[in-house]
Amino acid sequence: MFYKIDKNIVEIDVGSIDENCLTAGFITSQELLETGKVFGFSDSTINSCQKANKYFRSDVEIHNNYLFTELRIADPDNYDRYDCVALYIKKNLVIVVDVEDYDSSTKNKFLEALKRYPPDSLTIEKLIFAFLDALISNDFKYIEDKGNEITSLEEAVIKDSVDDNFSLELLHLKKELLTMHNYYEQLLDITDAIEENENEIFNDDKLIYIMNVSNKISRLREDTDSLSSSVNHLQDAYSASLDIKLNKVMKRFTVITSIFFPLTLIVGWYGMNFQSMPEFTWEYGYVFVIALSVLVVTSLILIGKKKKWF
Repeated sequence: MFYKIDKNIVEIDVGSIDENCLTAGFITSQELLETGKVFGFSDSTINSCQKANKYFRSDVEIHNNYLFTELRIADPDNYDRYDCVALYIKKNLVIVVDVEDYDSSTKNKFLEALKRYPPDSLTIEKLIFAFLDALISNDFKYIEDKGNEITSLEEAVIKDSVDDNFSLELLHLKKELLTMHNYYEQLLDITDAIEENENEIFNDDKLIYIMNVSNKISRLREDTDSLSSSVNHLQDAYSASLDIKLNKVMKRFTVITSIFFPLTLIVGWYGMNFQSMPEFTWEYGYVFVIALSVLVVTSLILIGKKKKWF
C-alpha cells in the first residue's frame, strides 16, 4: 500500500505515484519483486529483501538517487522473535519493505508515524523521524525496568538470598543488553548515513529531526552500556560473595581440625605400646586419657571463642 501525502493522506496505487509529492509505502517482499524495477532499485537490494537478515549490523547502501538499508527490529518484551524490514528512501519517497513482521507491529508503527504530524506539514525528514521514534517509543521504560531488576538482584546478593539459577539470570541479562546495544548501533548507522546526505536526498535545514532521534538513540545505547557494566559488576560481586562463603567454610573446617588435632597426637602417643609407659598399668590410666582429651578440647574451644575463631 502506498500513501500520497499532501493536504490529506490518500491511499494510492504504484501507477499514481507523483515524484513531486511526498509518498510513503509499506509493501511485502513479494510486492517489491513486482514493483522494484519501477523505482529503479538494484537487483541486489531487491534480492536481499527476500530473506530476513539475521544480523543487526548491516550496511547502509548509498546509491545515486536512493538510500537502502535492512533493519532488524528488537522487541524488549519478546526476545523469541525479531521483525525485519528494509528501507528505501528516495526524494519524496519512503518505502518500508516487510521482510518478516510477525505480529504487524512494525506496520502499525509505520501507520502511527504517518499520523504524527498534520499532512500538510509532513516532510520526508519528519516521516523518518516519526517512524524511527515509534520503533524506540517504549525502550526508555524497558531501560528503567531493567535498571530496577538489576538493583533487585544486587539486593539479593547483599542479603545472600540468591537462588541456584542466579548465574543463568545474569547471562540472560547480558545477552538481552548486548542485543539492544547492537540494535541501537544499527539505528545510529542509519541516522548517520541520513545526516551525511551524500546523495542530497534530504533538506539540510530539516535534518535536525534526524539529529533529534539520533540523540535519543545515543542515550538509549549509553544507558544500555551502563546497565551492561552494572551486570558485570554484579557478577563480580556475586563471585566475591561465593569466595567469602567458601572462605568461611574453610575457616570452620580449619578451626575444627585445630581443636581435634591434639587428640590425634594423644592417640599416637599412647599407641606406641612401650612396656615402660606407666599409664598401661595404672588403675586410672583409661580415665586419665579421657579426662585429658576432654580438657584439651575444652581448652581449645574456649581459646577459639576468646580469639573469635568462630
